[in-house]
Amino acid sequence: MWSKSPPARLLQRGAPEAGAAGVTTEGTAVPPFEEGGHGRFVSPPPAQAPPDAPASTAIDPDPRTSDPRTQAERDFDALYRGDQPYDPVFDATLPAPAVLPVSFDPWEGYNRQMHRFNNAIDRNIARPLARAYVRVVPRPVRLGVSNFFSNLGQPVSAVNALLQGKPKQAAQSLGRFALNTTLGIGGIFDPASDAKLPNRSEDFGQTLGIWGWERSRYVELPLFGPRTLRDSLGIFGDAPLSPLRQVSDDATRIPLQGLQLVEVRTQLLATDSLREGATDDYALVRDAWLQRRNYQIFGDRLEGDDDLPEYLRDDTNPLVPAGAMPVLPSDPN
Repeated sequence: MWSKSPPARLLQRGAPEAGAAGVTTEGTAVPPFEEGGHGRFVSPPPAQAPPDAPASTAIDPDPRTSDPRTQAERDFDALYRGDQPYDPVFDATLPAPAVLPVSFDPWEGYNRQMHRFNNAIDRNIARPLARAYVRVVPRPVRLGVSNFFSNLGQPVSAVNALLQGKPKQAAQSLGRFALNTTLGIGGIFDPASDAKLPNRSEDFGQTLGIWGWERSRYVELPLFGPRTLRDSLGIFGDAPLSPLRQVSDDATRIPLQGLQLVEVRTQLLATDSLREGATDDYALVRDAWLQRRNYQIFGDRLEGDDDLPEYLRDDTNPLVPAGAMPVLPSDPN
């Protein structure tokens, strides 16, 4: 029986002598013999990784198979959003949404009832008269009528501009009134616009706003439409300055006031198509009127804003002026 060491003749055939750890003196590993002899080799144990070797990781699948985004969307996200997925509800790249001011309308219940009443009067009387006026009266004549009533409002605008601390604008309003009354034949023509004198409308309601009464509750007056409480009280400040109310002859003043009401309604015909499809006509009229009114009062602060819509830049004032308000009939004696 062989000893535990391999016989010398096996070593002489080319197998180098192994050391104690199964490694030859030349550094080549040889399989050890089975304990107990018989010349059989024992399979070496499986190689074990060093304790500090990193654990094997699974290969990640192709991200394109699990990502529903297109290649263009992935490229956009990589450029502008990094690793954050796109959220269709919240997009940080979009500008902040516009926030509309809340209308101050604590008397909404009353105002809605009055709005329905005014709409009935407008539908059956005011709008048919305005349409007939446009259909019958030639445009040059209607333009002359509009110039005439606009010129009558210049003294009111001049005084209120002065009260608001705008002496230059007050002088321009007085210049318009003098020029149009003389060269414009009572205001029928408008040479003041050709002379580059701007037409700015001011009233005592705006003056109260400049003086500090900035927030006022909305109210709808019977027959005369949208106002605020501030503007309703402002009528009493403008009425004594209106040239039309100074006419003592009722037979002259009342027809002129009626014509002025028809002319004001004619200016509003262009807005009828905007109101036809409104789900809430009252809210549309109220919010649009308050937005424009606030611009008329505080618009000087936004003169450099190029993003304002055109209807805010238009300084015409299609409201029932103080001069068209009814006056108690004079004593016939």
